[in-house]
Amino acid sequence: MNKILKASAFLLVVASLASCGGNKSQKAATTTKKEAEKVKVQEIKSQRIAKQLELSSTLEGYETMNISPSITGHIEHIYVEVGSRVSKGTMLVRMDQTQLNTTRINLASTKTELDRVTALKASGSISEQVYDQTKAGYDQLVETERFQAENTFVKAQFSGVISAKNYEDGEMYTGAPILQLCQISRLKAIINIPESYFPLVKQGMKVNVYSDIYPDKVFPATIEIVYPTVDPTSHTFQAKLSIPNPGEKIRPGMYVRATLALGEIDAIVVPYQTVLKLTGSNDRYVFVADGNTARRVAVTLGQRFDDQIEVIPVVPGDIKEGDQLVVTGQARLVDGANLEIVE
Repeated sequence: MNKILKASAFLLVVASLASCGGNKSQKAATTTKKEAEKVKVQEIKSQRIAKQLELSSTLEGYETMNISPSITGHIEHIYVEVGSRVSKGTMLVRMDQTQLNTTRINLASTKTELDRVTALKASGSISEQVYDQTKAGYDQLVETERFQAENTFVKAQFSGVISAKNYEDGEMYTGAPILQLCQISRLKAIINIPESYFPLVKQGMKVNVYSDIYPDKVFPATIEIVYPTVDPTSHTFQAKLSIPNPGEKIRPGMYVRATLALGEIDAIVVPYQTVLKLTGSNDRYVFVADGNTARRVAVTLGQRFDDQIEVIPVVPGDIKEGDQLVVTGQARLVDGANLEIVE
């Protein structure tokens, strides 16, 4: 009898545990089930817009040159200071002349020997080979003397302003640039343009450059080079602007905005509030509805029109006409979230 009672009690305990386990499983399933977010959507339609692209950049001297002679030794004299304006051919630095003077002595001796060998060759007293060897030695010294002279008496290769000086007279030149020469009467800027505009940007196009320092001043520029490749990470390509600067109002290092008129284009324009910003970065994105699932699409911003803004997908074709753009409730979404589309 006792055995029967013990067996019955054991079965009751097992059944109770199984019941509790089943309830926990049901609760877990209920907890993990994702609730659909209620959102409103709007069909994306392309619009014909007069495209004006505004891009930021930093000005650079059109030509910038580090004055770094190709010979080592003491610096005898530096003829300029930071801020000095120089013309092409102006003497900038005089290096130690020992190597140059030695080469010039050897050159003079070799020239005398060449003259003697030339006379003997004319009389047939020496072979052609001896003459050729002497002439080759002389030509080599001529080239060495030219090279050493250029690197001993260092001159400006273009007109500009001395923007840095790293040594003083008498110091040992160790390889770091002695001076930096920068052209400021003409400047350049490199702009990064979204790849979708590649067919529209051409060499020779006119660009207006603006600086916040001169809010009412326009600095006309020209696209000098359109770089032939697209950066696979940022999906942008570069263009080089040439900017005349006769009044030297703007200077290398200044922040500027470049405005490029591209004519009329078909563009995707969406309500500004539908574009979200990734926390801690400048990355922008929108959400589109793929059926009842949210899909996040990375975009870059284009031209703004009141409460509307042009968006360009970082990955071409990632967003297109006919897609369902989430216009309400997007701030609560994550990629892959379940959606309940309401009117």
